[in-house]
Amino acid sequence: MTNKFLNNRTVLNNLLSKSLDGLNAEREQERKHFQDWVLRMPLNERKKEGYSWFPLEIQRKGYTIGGRAFIIFNRINELGKAHKFRSGNTVRLFTQYASANKAEQNGVIHFVEKDKMKVILSSKDHPDWIDKGMCGIDLGFEERTYVEMTKAHKRVASAEKNRLAEIRDILLGFKTQEARKHSSIQIEQLNASQNNALNDLVDKKLVSIIHGPPGTGKTTTIVEAVRELVKGMNNLLLCAPSNTAVDLLTERLASEGVSVLRIGNISRVNEELIMHTLEAKLGTHPESKTLKKIRKDAAEARRKARRFKRNFDREAYMERKGLFQEAAELETWANQLERRLVDQIISSSQVICCTLVGANDRVLENMEFPMCIIDEAAQALMPSCWIPIAKSSKVALVGDPYQLPPTVKSDKARKLKFEKTLLEYALERMGQANLLNIQYRMNEKIMHFSNIQFYGGALKASEKVAQSRLKISDNKPLQFIDTAGCGFEEKINSSSKSRYNPEEFLIIREHLLQLIEACKIEGDQTEIAIISPYKEQVMHISDTLADDAELSAHRIIVSTIDGYQGQEKDVVYLSLVRCNEKGAIGFLKDYRRMNVAMTRAKRMLVMVGDSGTISQDEFYSKFLDYVDKEQAYRSAWEFIQ
Repeated sequence: MTNKFLNNRTVLNNLLSKSLDGLNAEREQERKHFQDWVLRMPLNERKKEGYSWFPLEIQRKGYTIGGRAFIIFNRINELGKAHKFRSGNTVRLFTQYASANKAEQNGVIHFVEKDKMKVILSSKDHPDWIDKGMCGIDLGFEERTYVEMTKAHKRVASAEKNRLAEIRDILLGFKTQEARKHSSIQIEQLNASQNNALNDLVDKKLVSIIHGPPGTGKTTTIVEAVRELVKGMNNLLLCAPSNTAVDLLTERLASEGVSVLRIGNISRVNEELIMHTLEAKLGTHPESKTLKKIRKDAAEARRKARRFKRNFDREAYMERKGLFQEAAELETWANQLERRLVDQIISSSQVICCTLVGANDRVLENMEFPMCIIDEAAQALMPSCWIPIAKSSKVALVGDPYQLPPTVKSDKARKLKFEKTLLEYALERMGQANLLNIQYRMNEKIMHFSNIQFYGGALKASEKVAQSRLKISDNKPLQFIDTAGCGFEEKINSSSKSRYNPEEFLIIREHLLQLIEACKIEGDQTEIAIISPYKEQVMHISDTLADDAELSAHRIIVSTIDGYQGQEKDVVYLSLVRCNEKGAIGFLKDYRRMNVAMTRAKRMLVMVGDSGTISQDEFYSKFLDYVDKEQAYRSAWEFIQ
């Protein structure tokens, strides 16, 4: 054993140790916040802050495909009030009924519509107390994600002299990957860089990296590569950090005729894709009626057994015991039948799609996969990537480290560089990546600044989009509207501490009205979005638009930058918000967030901000130089009525 190897092993162990420390710090931060801030609040305070609904009115009860109980209910008080509940959240259903047995039940939100919510419970039966009134629901803490990440991390850290250890060492740069003979597949609809990436995935290499900047056809490349890969393998594992990204991949693959199975809590899956879920495929299986009947009989036996009073005689005791035994036997039969059906469905699926944590779903728990592809790897915490990697013989990471990183809330975790992703380590240390270099989204003038700042000028705009513009006369693809000298000082919401700039939106509104009128005259069907790094500005714009008689009839998407990654529109307005004498720019200092923002528009990007504030930062100073070079500068005074 050489000194170099010893040194590498020490460095590797330190890196993995820091990552685990960061994971624990982040977990404790989230748990502490939840326990200190949410659980200690009185119920009235939780309701006020949007963490609880109470009381509830039960609208409907039932069972999902797969046998889990669900409840649909409305909140009775505080109708229309803002809250924290979102589809996919873990929740705690509770009752204040005095004599209730087991007065809490966990579940996951399927949907939330205004004051209506559907929750899929973690049990097969509805609580006995659910119809007695006095029920409420609390937002819960998502513990499972951290449990699965910790398990996978420890498995990876302890791996020695096996395939997992080899993949780990290649990804983290402690081992060089053997060169392989390159395949020569050429897909007609792919460009040269996409075909190179596809061949890299199809080759017998243990690790592949695809770097996909905005608009370069990353998803298209993945789909075509998967179509090639499934010619020689089943059960290819395709993962992403978010359910939205997984749903997109599922939809694209299914539309190409690939047999795809979407694994995950049915409450977190897009309703249009339910047909591809395990629950739906179980429900349409020829033996599903038998399975449902067995489960129904088991639930009925349990219900009858629970009707007995506590002070029962021996005869009643034996009858109750017999009913519980009957229910248990039926449940065992149902579980065996369901497992057999599940195994049939999984084994016949070419591709299994799930989130990173979902790769350890109970139905996949003991499975090994020939290959896993992780999309949006630049948004995934390193320990979450280890979950599917630990179960796979080959791995491919796909993403762009110059777009939004994963969210890390703990200061301690940030000091440990916990937000640094496995993709970033791999790109730094492996020195082998397939860069997709033709972008198909935006006019080259919109692309140019990000291309130089983040990608070293390596990107080229496809001929199909390079000169793409609106049909109107005032159709410069890049415009910066400068509010300097207008006195549009930023404001801060004392409650949320988020910033907003109402006057800045007035400028956007005026430009928007002119644009819509011009497009109407020219018959240009233009899709529009307004984005900002600040939630308070997004809320202000959304509320203002809803009450705007001239604009409310138009479909205008309003979103934070974070919420708009991966999306695009013909015209995108970017409201920078910051305007102060100190030159403080806050969120704008995250240049990767700005890279996302600046690359959402296809035909026109309109940025509105105060040059006096942002120009003190080198990145924005360079951007303003580019604006001058392209004669894209406009003054807000042009739009002040």
